[in-house]
Amino acid sequence: MVKSCWNPSAEGDSGGRVDGLLWCKDLGQHMYGEFSMAVIQANSMLEDQSQIESGPLSSTTSGPYGTFFGVYDGHGGTEASRYVNDNLFSNLKSFASEHQEISADVLRKAFSTTEENFLSLVRKQWHVKPHMASVGSCCLIGIICNGLLYIANAGDSRVVLGRSGRGTKQAKAMQLSVEHNASIDTVREELRSLHPNDPHIVVKKHRVWRVKGLIQVYILFLFSLRKLSWK
Repeated sequence: MVKSCWNPSAEGDSGGRVDGLLWCKDLGQHMYGEFSMAVIQANSMLEDQSQIESGPLSSTTSGPYGTFFGVYDGHGGTEASRYVNDNLFSNLKSFASEHQEISADVLRKAFSTTEENFLSLVRKQWHVKPHMASVGSCCLIGIICNGLLYIANAGDSRVVLGRSGRGTKQAKAMQLSVEHNASIDTVREELRSLHPNDPHIVVKKHRVWRVKGLIQVYILFLFSLRKLSWK
C-alpha cells in the first residue's frame, strides 16, 4: 500500500530533482499504477502547490482507499495555495470518514470547509497582514476510488485525460473539467445574475474581461464536479 505524499516546492523535494526553474519527478508509484509530475517556476516566487496522496482516503483504516491528486494555482502570494495544500486533503478525509465513502457531497463539503476556514483566517490576520485580503488560489483535484475517477474544480485550471484509440498508439486529449473564468460568456452572465446591483462586477480592461477589473478567475462559491468510470 502506497502512503506517500509528494509536495514540490521552490526549494525542491527529496522525491524529485531540480534543474534550474524546473522541478520534476520522472516516475512514481500509486495504488493504480505509475505517475510523473513537473513544476516550472514562471515568476520570481513560486505561488503554486501540488500534491499526490495514495492510500487511505479517510481517517479510519477501513477505507475507502484510492489516489488523490491536487493542483493549486496560487495568485497574489503563496498563502492561499499553501493553505489549500495543507488542509483540503485532511478535510476530505474527515468527511469521507463521516460518510464512509467518496462522493460528490464529500468533495463539496471539503471544498466549502477549506474555503470558509481560509476566509476566517484572512479576517483574523488582514489587520497585520493586509495582503492576505488579495491572495487566492484555484483548486483542482482528482480522486481515483473504487473504479471511478472524480474531478472537482474551482478556478480555471484544467484536467486533460490522454486516451489511446483502438489500433493506434496515439493518445487523444479529452478535457474533463470546466473552467471558471470571466472570459467565458456563461461565467459573466452568472456573475451579473448573482450581483445585479453591481454594474462593475465584470469589467473589460486592456481587452480582457476581469472580475471587478482585477482578475479573470472567478472561484468563490463556484464548483464543478465530474465522475467517470476508471478503466
